[in-house]
Amino acid sequence: MNKAYKYRIIPNREQEELIKKTFGCVRFIYNQMLSNRKEIYEKYKHDKLALKQQKYLTPANYKGEFPWLKEVDSLALANAQLNLNTAYGNFFRDHSIGFPKFKSKHRDKKSYTTNNQKGTIRLVDNSHIRVPKLKGVKIKMHRQLPEDSVIKSATISETATGKYYISILVEFDIQIDLVMATKETTLGLDYSSKELYVDNEGDIGNYPRYYRQAEAKLKKEQRKLSKRKKGSQNREKQRQKVAKLHEKVANQRKDFLHKKSRQIANAYDAIVIEDLNMRSMAQGLKLAKSTNDNGFGMLRTFLEYKLKEQGKQLVVINKWYPSSKLCRFCNRVNRDLTLSERVWTCFCGEVIERDINAAINIRNEGCRIIGVA
Repeated sequence: MNKAYKYRIIPNREQEELIKKTFGCVRFIYNQMLSNRKEIYEKYKHDKLALKQQKYLTPANYKGEFPWLKEVDSLALANAQLNLNTAYGNFFRDHSIGFPKFKSKHRDKKSYTTNNQKGTIRLVDNSHIRVPKLKGVKIKMHRQLPEDSVIKSATISETATGKYYISILVEFDIQIDLVMATKETTLGLDYSSKELYVDNEGDIGNYPRYYRQAEAKLKKEQRKLSKRKKGSQNREKQRQKVAKLHEKVANQRKDFLHKKSRQIANAYDAIVIEDLNMRSMAQGLKLAKSTNDNGFGMLRTFLEYKLKEQGKQLVVINKWYPSSKLCRFCNRVNRDLTLSERVWTCFCGEVIERDINAAINIRNEGCRIIGVA
């Protein structure tokens, strides 16, 4: 199994300068290679055979013209090329993803990835990790890596508040015994914009709405930020304040979802959810704040890997399955049901609570998919 473990690192002044320089070099190389690809495409777009025969520039081709690229880790530059290849592959696989864009110093995430080659990335002790070009960097090991694990790569990133983290990708052997689910040990979750989810037993997620709690304070601090002069030190100080508030909300949300997903994964053998497009839902239904705040997509990600580690499964049903409009008693579909109707009466006479009915239908459909009677 491959798994990443994220830790806080505290670089000294020299290491911090080199990390920032590597961020810039990786961004520069990515933009140069993207520009080179665009130029070749514009030149040969009418001749597909000639276009296929063209060779694109690599990071090594730029080091002669820009010698300062030699100061940073060469593997970080090589991974920038791989990221660009992945971006192109994703675009040609699905055009809705969008064409690769140039990276911005202020807009894009600051990070770079380097690979482990014969021990170039290794833990020196419980307080330092050795990384190419940086040597020993102070690290907060709040948990240990798995026994006999092999480090494959490391990604160093910087947050908006100026904190540095390292994500260590390790490979290790693990024995997983597959668990056969029953209807009693299968849980259906129906997405709820207000409560995060409603399950087939009638329980709700009880998400605390951390963004809503911090919204008044954020509004006040962001108003101050908008009045600061661009480029001034006061604006940078105020930007840090706003960034810290956003970071706190994000950490609260992540902590809540980790605990909630662990509780669900330990209690059930199979979880069934709908394959929802959260971005489209936020934009189309004018529920952007609530949808983005509760982090249902993040909950799905956490559930998926936590269930997989225990030999359990996450079942995802088609988003067009009429879970809310289907009566669980007579199996008729009420196509006239609107989003505002939370309780409705079926043709068979049953009074149905919309969310619980949807969760039960989701659970039943998931049981049918995995072959549970």
